This record gives sequence, C-alpha cells and structure tokens, in this order.
Amino acid sequence: MRPRIVWRLAGLLWRRSLQLRVVTMTLSLSVLALGATGLFLSHQIASGLFDDRFRQVESEAVSGLNYVKATFESLQASDSDQVKTDVMDTLQQAEGDGVNVQRSFVLSPLPGDTDLYVPATTSPGLTTSVVPVDLERVVSEQSGVYWESMSFTKDNVDVAGLAFGTRVSLPPGRDYGLYLIYDLSSVEETLGFFHRTVALAGGLLLIVIGIIAWYTTRLVVRPVSTAANASERLASGHLEERMEVAGEDELARLGESFNHMAGNLQDQIVQLATLSQMQQRFVSDVSHELRTPLTTVAMAAEVLHDARKDFDPVNQRSAELLYNEVGRFQNLLNDLLEISRFDAGAAVLDTDEFDLMPVVKRVIQTAEPHAQQAGAELHVHHNGPCLVEMDPRRIERVVRNLVMNAIEHSEGRRIDLYVASNESAVALAVRDHGLGMSAEQAERVFDRFWRADPARARTTGGSGLGLSIATEDTRLHGGRLDAWGQPGEGACFRLTLPKRVGGSIAVVPLALPPVEPSPRELEAGHGTAPEQGRSTS
Repeated sequence: MRPRIVWRLAGLLWRRSLQLRVVTMTLSLSVLALGATGLFLSHQIASGLFDDRFRQVESEAVSGLNYVKATFESLQASDSDQVKTDVMDTLQQAEGDGVNVQRSFVLSPLPGDTDLYVPATTSPGLTTSVVPVDLERVVSEQSGVYWESMSFTKDNVDVAGLAFGTRVSLPPGRDYGLYLIYDLSSVEETLGFFHRTVALAGGLLLIVIGIIAWYTTRLVVRPVSTAANASERLASGHLEERMEVAGEDELARLGESFNHMAGNLQDQIVQLATLSQMQQRFVSDVSHELRTPLTTVAMAAEVLHDARKDFDPVNQRSAELLYNEVGRFQNLLNDLLEISRFDAGAAVLDTDEFDLMPVVKRVIQTAEPHAQQAGAELHVHHNGPCLVEMDPRRIERVVRNLVMNAIEHSEGRRIDLYVASNESAVALAVRDHGLGMSAEQAERVFDRFWRADPARARTTGGSGLGLSIATEDTRLHGGRLDAWGQPGEGACFRLTLPKRVGGSIAVVPLALPPVEPSPRELEAGHGTAPEQGRSTS
C-alpha cells in the first residue's frame, strides 16, 4: 500500500473517530507529564547521589593527599632507588585507602623540573593524560587541594569520575602533581537502574492510562455512535428505529430524548404522508372526475366555435374565448394527471436508442406558428447526430416545454437551440434574449405553478406545471435540467441526458449559457462559457 494512501486512511480515521482522538491526546499528554516528572526526578536523584558520593570521597581524598604529602616531605634523599621504593610503597598505600569507592593515583612532575629521581607514575591502566588540564594548571600554580569532575576510559569503557590533586615535593627538591582519581561508575549504575525502572514503570503506566482512556471514552462514544447510527437509519426511512436505554444517567437521558424525538417525528411523518396521499388521491380523483364533463363541454365549445360565423360579434368572441379556455383547461387537467402519476411513482419509461435531432425538429415544427405570432425566430445549432437512450415521448415534451417557455418570454427576439454530445452525455440548450430572470428567480423556476411575474398574462396557454413535469421526466432518465438568466439579457435552459439511462455524466457537452459559435467552432467543440444558475437533477 502506498504511503499516501496510508496517510489518507489514517487522516480519515482520525477525523471520524472521536475515541481515537481522545485516547491519542490522553496518551500524548501523559507522555509529556511522565517525561517532565522523570526528568525532574532524574536530576534530583543524580544530584543527590553525586553530592553524597562527593562528600564521602572529598574527606577521604583530602586525608589521603595530606598523608602522602607529609610522607613525601619526610623522605631522605639518600639515593634514587630508595626514593623510588619509598614513593611506590606510599602510593600503593594511598591507592588502597578507599573504603567504598575504588581510587587510583597519578604522580606527574610539574613542567620545567629536571634531574628527577622518580619519573611520572600512575596506577595500572591509567596514563598522566587522564588528569584534567585545568586541574593540572591550578595544582602547578597554587598550593592546596583542588578537585574537578571528569570522565576517563577504564577497561575500554568511558566512566565518570572525580579527580583531586595537590602539589607535593620529592627529593632532591623537585615538585610533583599528585592526583587521586575516583571511579563513580557505581553512581552511574545506580542512576541507570533508576532510569530503566522509571522507563518500565512509565511504559506500564501509559498502557494502563491508555486502557482506562479507551474504556472511559467508549462508555461515552458508544451511545453517541449508536445514536448516530439510529439517526441515519431514521433518516433513511426506518421510522421504527429506537435506541436501547439502560440506567438513569445523562446518556440514558440522551437515549430517552432521542426515542421521544423519533416517536414524534414518526407520528408527524405518518400524518404528513397520509395527508400527502389524500391530496394526491384528491387531485387524481378530481382530475378523473372532471374528464367526462370537460369532454362534453369541449365538444359543445367546439361546435359553437365552428358555428361562430353565424353569431353576432359579441357571441363570436365569447365562442372563441370559450373554445380557447376549455383547451387550456384540458391541458391543465392532463398536466395534473401527469403530476399525480409522478407523485404516486407510477411513471415508467419506454426507452430505446434514438437520435435527439428528429425530436428537436418535430418540436420546432409545432412551435413555429407560436414563434411567428410572437415575432421570434428559432435557430438550431448542432454538430451531427446525437444518439441517446431515452423515452422519445417524454423528452419531446421536455423540449416542447423549454421552447414554448422561451417563446413566451422572448419579447420577439431570436431563440437559439444548441444540441451537442460527447462520450458520456447529450445536451440541449434553449437560449432566448428576452426578459431574463434573476438568480433568485432561477432558484424557483422549476417549482409548481410558480411565475416570475404573476400579473403577466400567458400568451401560449401554459398551465404552470410544464417545467415541473420536465424536471420529473429528466429525473426519470437520470439527467439534469439547469437554468440560467440575467435580467434584460435573456434566459437559458439546458437539458443534459446520459447516453444510457441511469448512467453517469462525466462532462456536460454544453456550457450554461452557450456562446454563439460558428459552425467550424461547433464542429471543434469550442465556444463555451462559465456556468451558473440552478440545477435540477
């Protein structure tokens, strides 16, 4: 698995899991707290151990150095061999004076002294270079006992130590630096044991804290997660979903409140569903009941309309109005019946693969008389056949609604129809240059019976349900219907259908609104503009 995918999964888990975040933050803060406490204790214990050892070895070193110094001052310079023997015996006694801490010695002549009876001498395993430079300089310049902390190599291992030094004199009157080196490895071992113990105890404590944090968080997160799952099931339509309630604490109150809310929602939704069904049934029943008398009235209106030449002008006008309004009433009744089918879920598709262009041409032929009456010109732009799986009756109704709507609001200006396709979809855009509409109006243009200007009379006999029915027809095909408009610049409606019913639309073939391209640009697929407006899918 790639590291990027791992990081994405980890980030997704981090964002979605409250329990993981709480446990992680608890452990992180615990690590910081334990680390700070461990550092403080380590510093205090190390200082205590060093101070204790220092007090112990300081008195011992001062006593040993003074003893060796006094012994060296009492030596007689009879011959060099005797002096060497006495010096080595004294140094070996000084090396063995340690009680709890093993110590070593270094005897080094001061710089500038020559004609020495005794050369530089050290305990086994040491050299004169082990003496700190600063301590050696102080001893060579001043009298008294001085000390300095240090580290040196013992058995190929670096260990901490303390060096005490003083200046001594040996026959024949030559000055030396005498140093006692104390090994503090036992102190380091004690401190190391403490560090290991603290690390082990801290690790075990972190595990315990993690388990406690996980368990405590689980007590809170689990009911919340259960409530979230129940909410999702409730939102998906399982109105009987409820939470299990145990105890009397805050989480139990949460479960009771959720169940009470779910019960109220179920009652209200059932009431609304019942009311909606009653309304749908009422609309459907009324529409069916009106068909028979409306058919009779329509026949009578048609007879009167055909015989209007024999009437006086007033009755002629009345017969024409009656005929037109009865026709509009029939269209409204048919639209209401169609809407009731959509609401009842009874609308089905009769699909096959068809070319969209013949459908557009049939709509143009039907709408041409209305366009001429409104003074508008219809222009079609396309780049060849546009095969798509569709129900031609429903799509023709959608196109007809879009074109008639454009004619009604064109203000006598030209209307352009653009048809294009790509590998995944087919699109039709109907662009007028009339009144236009605002962004707020584009948000509501697909609502039932909504009109941008209620006072404006309809010129094409629409029912106010055309765009709502077009939206439902488009949704059945798995497509989308978009609207764009600007006041004074016209409006544009775009129908987009997937090549296969229920398929996906990767790229929309036409922008909203389309730029008016030349035929060459259309063939190349150019001439699109930024998209805005409202989408109904």
